[in-house]
Amino acid sequence: MIKLGEWQKLVIVKKVDFGVYLASAAQEKEERILLPVRQVPEGSGIGDCVEVFVYRDSQDRMIATTNTPKLVMGQVAELSVVQVGKIGAFLDWGLEKDLFLPYRQQNRRVAPGDKVLVSLYIDKSNRLCATTNVYANLRSDSPYQKDDRVRGRVYEISDNFGAFVAVDNQYSALIPKRELYGEVTPGEDVEAWVTKVLEDGRLTLSIREKAYLQLEKDGEKLLALLDSYEGVLPFTEKAEPEVIRRETGMSKNEFKRAVGHLLKIGAITIKDKVIRSTGKIEKTVL
Repeated sequence: MIKLGEWQKLVIVKKVDFGVYLASAAQEKEERILLPVRQVPEGSGIGDCVEVFVYRDSQDRMIATTNTPKLVMGQVAELSVVQVGKIGAFLDWGLEKDLFLPYRQQNRRVAPGDKVLVSLYIDKSNRLCATTNVYANLRSDSPYQKDDRVRGRVYEISDNFGAFVAVDNQYSALIPKRELYGEVTPGEDVEAWVTKVLEDGRLTLSIREKAYLQLEKDGEKLLALLDSYEGVLPFTEKAEPEVIRRETGMSKNEFKRAVGHLLKIGAITIKDKVIRSTGKIEKTVL
């Protein structure tokens, strides 16, 4: 059986002026696909095996190639957007026909020149397409251990679980909701550290610093925000979580810890439902 989107060894069963026809076995007559003449290995003849990649040409016919695509079935790869149309985008994957990425398979709208992390799938019309839903094709055999620093691409945000990340564009990882900090969006590259390697090999990450470092960073962020408000923040840690998140990028608990830290070192005061900078502490000594 000939499989779309995969490398496979097929047998030459017929030669024509414009190429050779291949089948999965020499005796198979029904299912044949063309390998264009310019890609036929020199000296090959009927009965010889040829390793080819199978996809569909611009007329939706199955065709073989000896050219190497940037993505095959079961893998994940970062591809460039070359064009955007009415029903989706087209990606450069190293073959003559660009790879189609439907709008419904995009975790964010893309534009020409963007780089997107995708996998292959076969749609209902038996055509090869791209999807940004790469979870099933990410690997779980990363070399990373607890406390290692890593870099990855966020490919999905879940309100229940957190941010799903492809570390090095190939390994499966999750930033749990409790570990999210600031604004994180699909398609964004993040730097994180490994907090746990699960039994199945998948990684749990955090983009927060170690507790004392995060406290200092949040304190500096809050002082910078106070400066932008001319030294007076018109809300305190008693504000609604949505207000705190919108204005500071912190959760309510993170904000409360930062406020407590700045109070302790005398950098701020709280009175009349506002936070005021004392101007006594330089940000560089937090």
